Amino acid sequence: MRVAIAGAGLAGLSCAKYLTDAGHTPIVLESRDVLGGLVAAWKDSDGDWYETGLHAFFGAYPNMLQLLKELGIEDRLQWKQHTLIFNQPDKPGTLSRFDVPDIPSPFNVIASILRNKDMLTWEQKIRFAIGLLPAVVRGQKYVEDMDKYSFLEWLKRQGVDERVTSDVFIAACKALTFINPDEVSATILLTALNRFLQERYGSKIAFLDGSPTERLCSPIVDYITERGGEVRLNAPLKEILLNADGTVKAYLIRGLNGAEDEIFTADVYVSAMSVDPLKIMLPNSWKQMEFFKKLEGLEGVPVINLHLWFDRKLTEIDHLLFSRSPLLSVYADMSNTCREYANPNRSMLELVLAPAKDWIAKSDEEIVAATIAELEKLFPDHFGGDNPATLLKSHVVKTPRSVYKATPGRQQYRPAQVTPIANFYLAGSYTMQRYLGSMEGAVLSGKLTAQAISEALPVANSSNLQTLTRPPATNAATA
Repeated sequence: MRVAIAGAGLAGLSCAKYLTDAGHTPIVLESRDVLGGLVAAWKDSDGDWYETGLHAFFGAYPNMLQLLKELGIEDRLQWKQHTLIFNQPDKPGTLSRFDVPDIPSPFNVIASILRNKDMLTWEQKIRFAIGLLPAVVRGQKYVEDMDKYSFLEWLKRQGVDERVTSDVFIAACKALTFINPDEVSATILLTALNRFLQERYGSKIAFLDGSPTERLCSPIVDYITERGGEVRLNAPLKEILLNADGTVKAYLIRGLNGAEDEIFTADVYVSAMSVDPLKIMLPNSWKQMEFFKKLEGLEGVPVINLHLWFDRKLTEIDHLLFSRSPLLSVYADMSNTCREYANPNRSMLELVLAPAKDWIAKSDEEIVAATIAELEKLFPDHFGGDNPATLLKSHVVKTPRSVYKATPGRQQYRPAQVTPIANFYLAGSYTMQRYLGSMEGAVLSGKLTAQAISEALPVANSSNLQTLTRPPATNAATA
């Protein structure tokens, strides 16, 4: 069966990969000239890469890790020491670590919290541990029910004081969802915490050894095309054409540079676009259906990613860091963490500005200046005195609508991958799956979409359907 997939992000590419495994022929249609969607990357005139976001991989990403293993590229992940590192705003230039020992979960994470003496008192640790018990003991049903509360509201209900929020969870919320604890659904953070507590290496972090476009997305494309599929760039979807019965007749692809529009037909159609462009693209007759009406309850969150090149090394730390800055979320010196970006003499900091709603309309110059002011607090030794570090160049990447904004009550609006339209499916991290809006959520959604299509339209004599249904394995232990 020919399956047309609109969008070459991780959801669309993973969907196509698993469709080829099931014997189908996917054709991925991407509007831009670059692969990756929300993990896209570009090279500048100097040959340096800059990315849509600071992409960290967790041991609690089983579907992503399984995909890399199936592609034979799991060695491209550079695993870091099993620890979480936070800046201390009240002690500029100093760090606090949660080192996770190599013992079974959840005792490893608990030990890392108990051994940290910089950020939480014993009373706060005990209160937080007691507060987490319902989520651990009562499982996912309890976690889903907590969607009616913000994470800050949930913490208060557990008797956890606000210092725990300011010390730990503002940084964690901004890193995972790009918004603060008073805005984010409790379900999202509790889901992440459950994964970290239940999987031995769940909170272990890795970085790709190069750009996501080349080192992650291109191998998926190669896998697809080697098995008869196709991936087309510069093929923007203009309209979803319908049959008289309301099913999809074709995708109308906008012609570029004076070319005529193209009518592209297939047996099955998938939208792997983000939720905001999908809402614009929906045919008017579909918008009246309750299934698609619910999409109005979802919208993407603005995200800003910065890349700053300096004339010297600011740090030797080879890891992700939580800034605990009111402006910044997480950052890393990519000259340390990423093999392709390595430079022994100069730093290239990649930083996420969050929340970004008040900054998305500001100029790049304003954003860079505000970021440098924060870096003066994080690296006082390099920005004070007579010879401060010099910024050599910068790139600011703005995404006005990124992953869905995970505020309380959003879970009820997340759609299934199977729609009321017989030959139309959805893929994307905003669709209903067990992970939040993330790389893992995108890959899992694509896999679920491919599985739904394959179950509805099985290919005779296909021996690869087990790839879709086999429980994914997670092994970050030896990396």
